[in-house]
Formats: sequence, structure tokens, C-alpha cells
Amino acid sequence: MPDKGTRKKLTKVGGKEVPSTTSERAPRSFVPTSESKGKAKRLRLFAIIAWIVAIGIEIGAIVLLKKPPVNTTMLIVLIAADLIFAVVGSLLWKKSNRLDPASEKDKFKFFVQNQLGAIISVIAFLPLVILIFTDKNLDKKQKGIVGAIAVAALLISGITGVDFNPPSQEKYAEQTAQVESLNNGLNQVFWTKSGRSYHLYSDCSYINTDRTSEIFEGTVAQARELKNITDLCDFCARRSVKEKGLDPKLALPAR
Repeated sequence: MPDKGTRKKLTKVGGKEVPSTTSERAPRSFVPTSESKGKAKRLRLFAIIAWIVAIGIEIGAIVLLKKPPVNTTMLIVLIAADLIFAVVGSLLWKKSNRLDPASEKDKFKFFVQNQLGAIISVIAFLPLVILIFTDKNLDKKQKGIVGAIAVAALLISGITGVDFNPPSQEKYAEQTAQVESLNNGLNQVFWTKSGRSYHLYSDCSYINTDRTSEIFEGTVAQARELKNITDLCDFCARRSVKEKGLDPKLALPAR
């Protein structure tokens, strides 16, 4: 989209802006590229490996509990290691979902795919937490210290595993259709490293500030894949509607 120009460094992250054949804001099916699917597959493999290691560490901690006297320091180290691998797995899994999102049509699959990190966190910590508080080999003080650490690890891992704004094929299609309708049929947006919205204009005042040294250019899907940005700048949307005489409804947020 033509604009007034920007003096910031403009970095294209890849992909071509393909003209759309429709000017209406109507969601179409979203199909990830073969490259995105490949990246997602690798990330999911690494995530599963990290989760297997986390559960293996949990089993080691449970075995340690059954061998009195219990080494409290070692138990805490194992809980910390369990947390690290569980969190790493969840972060990798959520990134893979942004590359290759599930469809909302199958509600069960959609829920499991997007919240699997939270489910694994329960598996990786809840049995251990229960055993710590019921184990006869730990005294009251040990249960208080180790139990509190295990509960905290469960909460941290669980919260990290939850996707509060899960991606979906339908969301990608809706957001892409909105951008194309406002952007001369092009799937092209701009964003910054610290930004929370993608923009239609590279000279938008919200990304042309003293704090910004580089502006990225790509597709709606790439903005979400790379920075998990899901919102269109309201100012850019209203500007496009005004300049092109479009339907004001197009400036309303996509879901």
C-alpha cells in the first residue's frame, strides 16, 4: 500500500503479497505453507521430547521420595529441571500452533491441540505434588518447603502451557480477509519487534517513533508466527476506509 514513506529500516520477512480476487470481508480457508508445516512438525517433535524428559524427571523424583532419608536438595533440583523442560515444551508447542493452527470445526481437537501444554503440566507435576504431601518419609518442614516449590512449579508450568488466545484457521482467514479488503487485495502488513498490532501503512505514527529502528513487512500469518501479533491497528484501518471510501464496517476488529 502506498504511504508517505518511512525513514526506518524496512525488513521483508519473506513471502509474496498475492492479490485477492474478492473485495469483501469474507473468511476463506487458511492453508499454511509447506515450509510452515515443516517448521511446525519439527517444533512439535522437540516439544514432545522435552515433555517426555519432564515426565521422566518427575518419575525420578517420585522414586527419590520412596528412598528414605529423602535428599531434599536433590528433590528440589529435580522439580526445577522438570519445570524447565515442561515450560520449554509448552513454548515450542504454542509456536508450532501459530505456524500450523487447528480448525475450530473440531472443538475437541482444537482444545487439545491448543491447551496440550497445560494438560502435560498437570501430568508432569500433580502426581508428584500429591505424593509429596502424603509421603511418610518427609517430615512436616520438608513437606512445607518442597510442597510449596512443587505447587509453584505446577502453577508456572500450567499457566505457561495455557494459550489464552489460541490461533485457528478460521481466525487467520478472517484477519487475512480484512487486511486484503482494506489493502487493495494484498496480504501485506507491517510490525515492530515490540509492537502489539500489525499495520497497513509503514508510515503509521504508531510504529514510526524514536523507539523504533526497524519495521518488518510480511503477511498476517507471518506477523502471528513470528511475534504472535493478532490485532490490526485501528488507526490504519480507519485511515484506509477514509482514503478509499470503503465500508466503515471493514474497520471493525476481526475476531
